[in-house]
Amino acid sequence: MTLIARSRDRAVETLSLDAPHNRNALSAALVGELADALTDAGQDTGVRAIVLTHTGNTFSAGADLKDPPPPEALVALLRQIIELPKPVVARVTGHVRAGGLGLLAACDIAAAATDATFAFTEVRIGVAPAVISLPLLPRTDPRALARYYLTGERFEASEAVATGLLTTCDSDVDKALDPILDGLRRSASDALAETKRLLTARVLEAFDRDAADLTALSARLFSSPQAREGMTAFLERRDPAWVV
Repeated sequence: MTLIARSRDRAVETLSLDAPHNRNALSAALVGELADALTDAGQDTGVRAIVLTHTGNTFSAGADLKDPPPPEALVALLRQIIELPKPVVARVTGHVRAGGLGLLAACDIAAAATDATFAFTEVRIGVAPAVISLPLLPRTDPRALARYYLTGERFEASEAVATGLLTTCDSDVDKALDPILDGLRRSASDALAETKRLLTARVLEAFDRDAADLTALSARLFSSPQAREGMTAFLERRDPAWVV
């Protein structure tokens, strides 16, 4: 079963997360297939920019708890998006949770419908938003991030714009993206690549400095007794034992 749908329009390649049966959770298979699709688009001279979007009402629910990718694979995917020599634009018309927010932060531009919602739910299952912090911490407001990291609260698209997680939101996300994609189509490919390199330098410094430590942290937390209780409670649709 194909988990990434591909289409192209006037040099813009659209890659759609296409696993609505599990809310586009980041399984090992989906992460691997998305990495392959990004590689193909990055090497294709007919592609000027990439839109990363989804089918169903959820952009991504985060890590697939039944088939999670190794932390190293998620780090590699996030870095691949950032290092790709072509702009990557996120298009969100549904909800985004946990690891899915890492994908948004890795993208160069992110647009969402105004009724989209967002939440860092890791603390509620006994883990931490470790590896996704690599693109998030350099690109988003630290005070807002502290609140939503620590509480797991849901927040709206307008708040996501204010924090720097999103570039823009609109009731019609495609209308919001029209001038953005038009601008990319009018830009020279080599100039786009070098400009993106300027914009991502600080983010890549975080990867070089912190990726190994955060990968180890993620692996340790996901194998902890607290995480086992949190994930079991989530799958059984009940509160974990620590809720007071």
